[in-house]
Amino acid sequence: MNLFELTAHEAHEKLVKKEVSSVELTKALFDRIDKVEKDVRAYVTLDRENALAQAKKVDDLLAAGKAVPALAGVPGAIKDNISTLGLRTTCSSKILENFIPIYDAHVIANLRKDETIFLGKTNLDEFAMGSTTETSYFGASHNPWKLDCVPGGSSGGSAAAIAAGEAVWTLGSDTGGSIRQPASFCGCVGLKPTYGRVSRYGCVAFASSLDQIGPITRDVTDAALVLNTICGKDVHDATSLDVEVPDFTKALVADVKGMKIGLPKEYFSEGVDPKVKDCVMAAAKKFEEMGATIVDISLPHTEYAVTTYYIIAPAEASANLARFDGVRYGHRNMEAASAPEMTAISRTEGFGAEVRRRIMLGTYVLSSGYYDAYYNKAMQVRTLIRRDFEDAFKKVDVILTPTCPVTTFSYSDKMDPLSIYMLDVSTIPVNMAGLPGISVPCGFVDGKPVGLQLIGKVLDENSILRAAFTYEQATDFHKQFAPLGGNK
Repeated sequence: MNLFELTAHEAHEKLVKKEVSSVELTKALFDRIDKVEKDVRAYVTLDRENALAQAKKVDDLLAAGKAVPALAGVPGAIKDNISTLGLRTTCSSKILENFIPIYDAHVIANLRKDETIFLGKTNLDEFAMGSTTETSYFGASHNPWKLDCVPGGSSGGSAAAIAAGEAVWTLGSDTGGSIRQPASFCGCVGLKPTYGRVSRYGCVAFASSLDQIGPITRDVTDAALVLNTICGKDVHDATSLDVEVPDFTKALVADVKGMKIGLPKEYFSEGVDPKVKDCVMAAAKKFEEMGATIVDISLPHTEYAVTTYYIIAPAEASANLARFDGVRYGHRNMEAASAPEMTAISRTEGFGAEVRRRIMLGTYVLSSGYYDAYYNKAMQVRTLIRRDFEDAFKKVDVILTPTCPVTTFSYSDKMDPLSIYMLDVSTIPVNMAGLPGISVPCGFVDGKPVGLQLIGKVLDENSILRAAFTYEQATDFHKQFAPLGGNK
């Protein structure tokens, strides 16, 4: 096995047994990046010098006989909308092309405490607004399974890096599916925690009531390890929940006997590729064979989720992105004759078409005379969506759905914005209700990965991790490497 193919828990075991050094492991990852990055384009920024220096530090700790945390010396990568002290953070936007933060996000500070290594910052749809990475100012990333296809988005670079063997673990952010959908497209594991479980401090805001940071990894064990590190109350984030953080690895028990798993009919209806549906239903049958009870349920307001999301999310984005005005930091037009003109031109030049579209949509729905008709009503529908889940969880322990209704598709298959928005029809409701969700590989359609989504109750990551781990141990989809990402 090549070093770049190791999972985080495998790498940790080899490090503590001194079968490999962190410097060797980090160099192997950079060698892999040098070999395939020109085709994958998963990264916006690499940080070789600091990564190798950190690797040497961990090797010294191990040589001195020190015990180290599970992610110490294990190289990962960070989605480029998460603030990293001294390391460029661009949100894949021209307006922040050269921005270098003066502070770490809370999750980054936690990872640094555990002596983790950051290889660099990964590509994304601009300001996390998209489902393909096509809206990135730095150009689209490519899916390692099929290089002419999209890796998903907005955390497409993070998922592509895992699938290509360019990182052992990565962080993404998820506002409407941006961790789970690219994980599905790239054959990875992607976990969105409960809203408030992980601090949003230092994650450049898209939609503040929906955003959550989470891991993208090769297997469920790694997802639990990363979640252990990044969780916890943060005084800098008012939405951060002051709750006990369990050891999520204790949920990794291969046993679903007695677990009730709900299949919502709305997630298997028109619009789902029949081959994707077959893969997910085969996974449901596998759960049943392993002792779980499959329960048919209904989430009746699902059909309104995408429409509701594209009122609430752009409205919050319109407010959050108002700070990028060319005055304090970021791109500034130097030829304007006045301050208002400078701001207008700077924002026009700095934001891409999709970001401008969502800002205008959000500004419209918040404007006088439309707030009640659109935003206020959308918030009421959001409550109905959340209540659907509350009612369902009175009958079941977890809910199983396709992560995405289709598999990855070619960049040449130009899709209109509405069709792109519908890619997240299965994931958006989870964000609207603030629930945890995980995507795990469950098959292939024409050589392209398929993901199944497991949804849990608020703060019940343990149940979805247990179910995901049990399924993973009974299958080998997570062990499949992309032709680019394996031994080729």
